[in-house]
Amino acid sequence: MKPCAWCNDLKTSTCAETVYWELPDGTRAIEITETPALACSSCGMTYQEESVIGEIENQLFLIDAKKLPQTITYQELMQTERILKRNYFDFS
Repeated sequence: MKPCAWCNDLKTSTCAETVYWELPDGTRAIEITETPALACSSCGMTYQEESVIGEIENQLFLIDAKKLPQTITYQELMQTERILKRNYFDFS
């Protein structure tokens, strides 16, 4: 178990949730279903870990996001063909 990012309690469990994400160009938001998440039974928060957030944001920069449907699963998003080899906007 990982400690909750909100309350630091160890009562977290993995789950999958639906999230809504704005595309990098700001033209629209998409629904991403079955997204990995952590749920805390102590404080009630459900959230994505920083690594998942980074994966989604990175992938959205590397693909032709204009071709994405309004709703997509996390797995389908991660398997979408990339048009760039790397995210040239990631300076970390």
